[in-house]
Amino acid sequence: MTPRKSTGPRLSNKPSKGATKGQSRNQSSAGELRIIGGDWRSRKLRFPDAGGVRPTPARTRETLFNWLSFHIAGSSCLDLFAGSGALGLEALSRGAARATLVDSSAPLATALRDNLRLLGSESGTVSCTSVDTYLSQPAQQPFDIVFMDPPFRKSWLTTLLPLIDVHGWIKPGGWVYVEHESDLPAPIAPASWQLHRQKTAGQVTYCLFRVAQAAGRNE
Repeated sequence: MTPRKSTGPRLSNKPSKGATKGQSRNQSSAGELRIIGGDWRSRKLRFPDAGGVRPTPARTRETLFNWLSFHIAGSSCLDLFAGSGALGLEALSRGAARATLVDSSAPLATALRDNLRLLGSESGTVSCTSVDTYLSQPAQQPFDIVFMDPPFRKSWLTTLLPLIDVHGWIKPGGWVYVEHESDLPAPIAPASWQLHRQKTAGQVTYCLFRVAQAAGRNE
């Protein structure tokens, strides 16, 4: 199983599902992210070792962005549990108009801002806060695409998917990408969301939902 990312120690008191085997939480090494498509293709970025954070695997990203290939250009994206920024930065590289990356880890948030500056991007913003706090307020401006790859064994999807819907974080006709444990049932999505694509790779199942065009929203 390829290691995966988390949002840092606030969300877990043990190494995340992204921790490398045998990796110490006190290890001072840094991770590396390689963007695989778009204007920044093959650019390599560094991020801190905050609880074993690792980027979403390249093969998974390639599949996801193939699914979204006709919807990324000009879109607004929200990357929740951003970690290394693999999904939000990949979206910007491929033509997204803007992306907001949310992570509760201060070192990771700093690295995300540094990497956006390194890439010369003015289209990405970083919010250093917990995802549940971020989503608990009504959205001032909904997004076209939401990415959510939370730490496993925390039941985050059960808590957070309704908040995305109720507080209007996703536009009607928008897309929501989520990952969950393969050995658990798929999360219950809001009634206005339809499962569009799904794939399993080892211990991870990743899904893409389409929000109904006429989905109701609480204002």
